[in-house]
Amino acid sequence: MEMNQETLDKMRQMRLLGMYNAFKISMESFKTESMTTDQFVAWLVSNEWDDRCNRMIERLIKQASFRYKASLEEVDYSLERGLERNLLERLAELSFVKESRDLFITGSSGTGKSYIATALGYRACQKGMKVLYANTARLMGQLKMAKAKGTILQELKKIERADLLVLDDFGIQPFDAGGRMNLMDIVEDRYGKKSTLITSRVPVKDWYDIIGEKTIADAVLDRIVHQAIRIELHGDSIRKLQAKR
Repeated sequence: MEMNQETLDKMRQMRLLGMYNAFKISMESFKTESMTTDQFVAWLVSNEWDDRCNRMIERLIKQASFRYKASLEEVDYSLERGLERNLLERLAELSFVKESRDLFITGSSGTGKSYIATALGYRACQKGMKVLYANTARLMGQLKMAKAKGTILQELKKIERADLLVLDDFGIQPFDAGGRMNLMDIVEDRYGKKSTLITSRVPVKDWYDIIGEKTIADAVLDRIVHQAIRIELHGDSIRKLQAKR
């Protein structure tokens, strides 16, 4: 038993937490007595693998800074809002992220844009992808502060590294000069290399006016609009529809 305790201590010190928990269970339950040596080693390694994967997913979700938890399995397709189940299930395979394509989800307030975007973000984290969620107006404010502090380049690099960037509530307020330049930098850094998911109450055709200054608006929209996948939701808010049931 002393040798087993030493083994447990070494596993914990080496951060082999999956193996540690599995080996500890085996000592307490004797369920592994029927295993061969090879089966026992494979069982320990499998537990370590699962533990590391789970911790990685938890870390990615935390780093993504989602506002709330969302799941694609809980999306309600029975509501009349123009959401095509087949399209969303295809998007859930995340080919658009692997192909560095952008995704726009537009529609009136309360139609579930942010929830769908967050659910896709969670799925990406579960597949080991780096995700960054941000309210667009708040992100522009944070970047303005970062520029004043001299840390703007570090913040833009962090955004650039995300496999999937979720810009929520895009266009809820017009961009000022600094916001336009920051948006241009983000789009330019990610163009053709990373995927960006944008949710907006404003139709895509009106984004030009939201961005403002003609040259920058042309440059931004030329890079993101033509190859983007679009989901256009419509109808009353989900809460209103559910209340009618």
